[in-house]
Amino acid sequence: MSTAFDVLIVGAGHGGAHAAISLRQRKFAGSIALLGEEPELPYERPPLSKEYLSGERPFTRLLIRPESFWTEREITMLLGRRIVSIDAKAQRVVASDGETFSYGTLIWAAGGHARRLTCSGYDLAGVHSVRSRADVDQVLAELATTDGVCVVGGGYIGLEAAAVLAKLGKRVTVFEGQDRVLARVAGTTLSRFYEAEHRAHGVDLRLGALVECIEECEGRATGVRLAGGEIVPCEMVIVGVGIIPSIEPLLTAGARGGNGVWVDQLCQTNLPQVYAIGDCALHANPYAEGLQVRLESVQNATDMAMTAARAITGAAEPYHVVPWFWSNQYDLKLQTVGLSAGYDQEVLRGDLAARSFSILYLKNGKVIALDCVNAVKDYVQGRALVASGASPDPGRLADATISLKDQLAGAQL
Repeated sequence: MSTAFDVLIVGAGHGGAHAAISLRQRKFAGSIALLGEEPELPYERPPLSKEYLSGERPFTRLLIRPESFWTEREITMLLGRRIVSIDAKAQRVVASDGETFSYGTLIWAAGGHARRLTCSGYDLAGVHSVRSRADVDQVLAELATTDGVCVVGGGYIGLEAAAVLAKLGKRVTVFEGQDRVLARVAGTTLSRFYEAEHRAHGVDLRLGALVECIEECEGRATGVRLAGGEIVPCEMVIVGVGIIPSIEPLLTAGARGGNGVWVDQLCQTNLPQVYAIGDCALHANPYAEGLQVRLESVQNATDMAMTAARAITGAAEPYHVVPWFWSNQYDLKLQTVGLSAGYDQEVLRGDLAARSFSILYLKNGKVIALDCVNAVKDYVQGRALVASGASPDPGRLADATISLKDQLAGAQL
């Protein structure tokens, strides 16, 4: 006997929570259930590697909404459950404990799981990811007896964790396999700036560093061995090498996908009455020249949630939103708008030494993205540049005395 819901949302993160919220805001009167693997109510994930790890924000301030909110809106919480299979024809899912749930519409918002190292020692005590509250709570529980921390991965998560741990007085070493940090998401200028900042804060940053294995003693990590044979001692290893999208049940049920599950402009999969949103959704993004991409961001999860909710309530509107991201490291606030992949020109506005500047990325003369460091005005005004597909004069763009709003007014569209 299955418990039936008009809309079943699998995944209780940003995407899933906002799908439920959006449905009720749009006066959807049917039954809604929000099913998630973690026992906690929906919470903000980005602060885990920042304010929560540093102790600046307690968990209660990470909750997307208080418990009373979900109760008042008659949104059923099915927490601590994991879906292992989907019967798309019968419109039914099965949880790992055998419990089954039927649905009229399914929204898959399961996100992904932290990618683990594949070398020996990957599963030792003291080796952690920063993906869930439980992950960070375990890190916090071990900090008092930890002096040295090795961070594997120089992306946002790794660098944010390194910044917090360095501020807490830990001896931090970061290993990045490529020749610069943030290589997947930013240009060389920004990478070199952040490398210098971390080193100035005492972080031992190693580029082109390939991890061979995690050293151990009595089942616990004691260091990281590099491909050249060097062993860097530590009491803790934090792994930040991306996520693996949680889509196996969908693919097994016949959904199209690979590195994510494919969705159309309304966030629908090829399975009947099944939507997918957020980190796991592979979509043709107009700001990536129509290429299929997965975007791991709160913005993407939230806006896809609203797209799905509109479609379900009969007001379909294609997903078309300029992507944006952010990262806090030390006293630096990085705000990114657009997707810089494939750029052929960088334009610097402001002064790197002043630690307040913007980098604009152009492709064929058009502004496709901006990275703004402690430059909120550029970030806000730069969104219109990206959305318009404008081709401003690069020399004028570099002049920080001319606002980006004025740059757009005089740009070729």
